Amino acid sequence: MSRQKSEFFSSRWGFVLSMMGVAVGAGNIWRFSRIVAQNGGGSFIIPWIIFLFIWSIPLIISEIALGKYVRKAPIGALASTAGRSFGWMGAFIALVTTGILFYYSVVVGWGIRYLFFSLSGKLSVTADHRAIWEEYTHSLQPLFFHIAAIIIGCYIVYKGIVKGIERSNKFLIPALLIMIVIIGLRAVTLPGAWDGIQYLFTPHMSDLLNYRVWIEALTQNAWDTGAGWGLLLVYAGYAKKKESITINGSLTAFANNAVSLLMGVIIFATAFALQNKMGLQEIISGQGASNTGLTFIYLPQLFQELPGGTGVQSAFATIFFLAFSFAALSSMISMVQLTSQTFRELGLSRERAILLTGTLALLLGAPSALNMAFFDNQDWVWSLGLIINGLFISFAIIRFGPNRFRKKVINTSPGDFKLGKFYNVIIGVLVPIQAIVLIGWYFYQSIAHLDKEEWWNPFRIYSIGTIILQWGIALVAFLLLNKWMVNKTLGSTNKEIR
Repeated sequence: MSRQKSEFFSSRWGFVLSMMGVAVGAGNIWRFSRIVAQNGGGSFIIPWIIFLFIWSIPLIISEIALGKYVRKAPIGALASTAGRSFGWMGAFIALVTTGILFYYSVVVGWGIRYLFFSLSGKLSVTADHRAIWEEYTHSLQPLFFHIAAIIIGCYIVYKGIVKGIERSNKFLIPALLIMIVIIGLRAVTLPGAWDGIQYLFTPHMSDLLNYRVWIEALTQNAWDTGAGWGLLLVYAGYAKKKESITINGSLTAFANNAVSLLMGVIIFATAFALQNKMGLQEIISGQGASNTGLTFIYLPQLFQELPGGTGVQSAFATIFFLAFSFAALSSMISMVQLTSQTFRELGLSRERAILLTGTLALLLGAPSALNMAFFDNQDWVWSLGLIINGLFISFAIIRFGPNRFRKKVINTSPGDFKLGKFYNVIIGVLVPIQAIVLIGWYFYQSIAHLDKEEWWNPFRIYSIGTIILQWGIALVAFLLLNKWMVNKTLGSTNKEIR
């Protein structure tokens, strides 16, 4: 698809920062440290790094290569690669990420609200942080901040690639990194902080022999790096021809995991330094409240125990929630872009596509803003869908031919690192195996933890039944609409990659 000059990222710096904006999000801050704490500390880091190379980086490189070559959203990209009969797979990829957008905007709103809480002094040392969280989530405030987040995201996308997405990420990502460094410097200078850092980086053989640690390490890579979301695919469609694929893709993955490690250092250093004042395991595992418990209950409580007085404590909390909001917003922007780009390729004007995206996000995200059970259900359904996304991208490349894709699509940028034949094995064999293992594992977990009469119930939050119902409706619709979607996206003539 031809693009005007103004529709390309203006610089490599802007393109790389925008890709980092996709990868670095709320998961780096609220999920990574909790999962590390629950899986042996340093023992988790080893398989986490291994899966970075055999899941995240291959999929990220594949997405960037495909997007840059085809310059289409997921429907057109999958139809061009796997064949016109498989455009429905691209539609499912787009739906999964759009489904995440509907509740992820709620998370952005949480971050903004807690930024205001920290500025106002509400998160004081005497505050009941669990009560603050419960009061907030049971009010209409999450809906208001959800709406605000959607408006901000849609406005940035409306401003365009250069003036909107690139310009915002040139500010958000460097500012985020600076804030993380500031918090990190304070955290590592606390008395006892070194114990937390040692815990984070010291492996234990007994934990490495535990298959659950490896499953969780793969899961973190599948959910946290942006691999398989389709977001990098869409952004790469706006990259200039000279932009590298392998180098930029690897840089994005490494930067994402570096941010996760920095956040891990901050949280573990602070938690171990204050372990005599607070329950250490409760803090670092978010016991009883999952991701939200760690971020919005235990960390604010932790910050208020820091030495230095109220000013230092409030500043620490403010910088943290500003960083959280920036990270979440940078990822949400890319989701809005993917959804609106998909609507554009199905025939809507750019303005109407963005308006429709915003309207759907406002309406379909409202239940997640008002009901935590609904939020958890959507997180369960569509987060697991990301694994299917990775499987579909792998399938498309297998259909096209991994060796052919590597030579014709990936190894084409001047000055880029050329991938060897090991890529063929990873994307053609290892990625599908990992995807199937993960799906099987989480289905097994659902059956094991629910009553025999409940695992199939579509109205249970974490049941297989709710996944089958929601995925099933979407897949049937996309299969029926496949020919229409592909014709609208690619035209009626054959435009597969040759």
